[in-house]
Amino acid sequence: MAEWVTAKVQEIENWTDALFSLRVTAPIDTFTAGQYAKLALEVNGERIVRAYSYVNAPNDQLLEFYLVTVPEGKLSPRLQALQPGDEVLITKEAAGFFILDEIPPCETLWMLATGTAIGPYLSILQQGEGLDRFENIVLLHAVRYAADLSYLPLMQQLQQIYQGKLRIQTVVSRETTAGALTGRVPALIESGELEAAVGLKMTAESSHIMLCGNPEMVRDTQQMLKESREMRKHFKRKPGHMTSEHYW
Repeated sequence: MAEWVTAKVQEIENWTDALFSLRVTAPIDTFTAGQYAKLALEVNGERIVRAYSYVNAPNDQLLEFYLVTVPEGKLSPRLQALQPGDEVLITKEAAGFFILDEIPPCETLWMLATGTAIGPYLSILQQGEGLDRFENIVLLHAVRYAADLSYLPLMQQLQQIYQGKLRIQTVVSRETTAGALTGRVPALIESGELEAAVGLKMTAESSHIMLCGNPEMVRDTQQMLKESREMRKHFKRKPGHMTSEHYW
């Protein structure tokens, strides 16, 4: 059984009407960058629980989660309505295997995310450990509108820290935005547009692809890479080229 502890809300940052970051402090166990915790509130005698990835590095005291409000949702609108000083329950131990230890060495590590699924990558990159075995890292954030690129300033800051090793690419599907590609992730890979934009090739020999977010994007990208690039899912006992985490 999960052990729950009380987290105290420090800040709520509303990026858009629907997107917000929840920052809390809590006596949790150390987690591994890329893992998630479960958050819960008691609502009318029922405990409503959802899983959210840590955005912060493991050594950061301020625990950060990036959420989208589901209008009819039981938990997210209530979390967005919290104020500093309010309390929320959090699992003491983190979970999940979307971590660098599970990724084989390769020349180029591609971190592809849609929406709020950018979180685990930001945790991994802010921690900065275990990345020496990759020559290049590509961080892609795909959203509907440019206003949804909440963490673009942090992504740009990380790009400077990594001095040429990290390339960032934004994708906006419903409008044209300077610096961003337009369209769906699988199509941008298939057409070669993504590779042209970042100046790196996505091949089975040189690359490992991390996929996190919209299950449709994850599935379609895996299918396309399997068919057109001869890539396969990665398992510990049978190493491959793709590691994924669905975000709902």
